[in-house]
Amino acid sequence: MSRLPKAVTGALDRLARLALWTSGFCLVLMTIIVGMQVFSRYVLNFSLTWVEPLAIQLMGWFIFLGAAVGVRENFHLGLDLLRHFASPRLNAAMDAVSMTFIAIFGGFVTWYAIQLSIRTWDTTIPGLGVSGAWDFAPLIGAGVLLTIFAVERLLRLGEMVEAAERSIGASATDGAHREEAA
Repeated sequence: MSRLPKAVTGALDRLARLALWTSGFCLVLMTIIVGMQVFSRYVLNFSLTWVEPLAIQLMGWFIFLGAAVGVRENFHLGLDLLRHFASPRLNAAMDAVSMTFIAIFGGFVTWYAIQLSIRTWDTTIPGLGVSGAWDFAPLIGAGVLLTIFAVERLLRLGEMVEAAERSIGASATDGAHREEAA
């Protein structure tokens, strides 16, 4: 039984997809503008002053948005040795602790990034001419997404445990039937 309504899950699917597409777009755009800078500097003997600060902005977006989607999709590196020997309930408990810390971390990231944005609002990023607060916008966005996606995974833990236990039960039943047939 799902603990989240399908509408919420669907909205979070779309949000994760948007974050992933935005991340990919930022990566491609950063690659293009850095290529333009190399061409401009070494072929035209003219340096574009806005490329480096914009590339750093784009890098922040694709790294942090990608990290948030990685939390939702469970794509991050982990130590799985203990998980292979643990029961589904123990695995769920480890996931609950992990997701709780990630949600708290996302909240702290959001809070401190907002504080830093407020403090740097009056500064200007050289080369771009925009507020220094934009340096922290990727952290705010990613912090919010980290928190949302970690809470979603926490709420879905029950259904994941039930599915794992059904899978283990089905494997044990299949194994018993194979032994009887032999």
